[in-house]
Amino acid sequence: MLQFNHFNFNVLDLERSLAFYRQALELEVVEEKQAGDGSFRLVYLGDGETGFRLELTWLRERTEPYDLGEQEYHLAFLTDRYEELLERHKAMGCVCFENPEMGIYFIEDPDGYWIEIVPVRS
Repeated sequence: MLQFNHFNFNVLDLERSLAFYRQALELEVVEEKQAGDGSFRLVYLGDGETGFRLELTWLRERTEPYDLGEQEYHLAFLTDRYEELLERHKAMGCVCFENPEMGIYFIEDPDGYWIEIVPVRS
């Protein structure tokens, strides 16, 4: 067996990130791990439909924003509620790029990670 399990984003403010992912993408906490000394927390978010998880890693000692390079990577979500989510994301002010020709758009999380929203196509 070989299957996807999770993808990681490191975050500076865990509570702010959790609120963002709950509001923007309806993700919920499915597992948490914390260092005994409180030096880090790992929070796994799920969509309630697949087994794939987004791991948010918070490090107590980290105070500087993460260097995301040229942001040539992203996480993508497939949805049958494209227009509804686009309206929500515009209201939240997190849409960072729209490509009407391709019928997709991207949102940006509080730490600068880009997330692609892709509609289900028939």
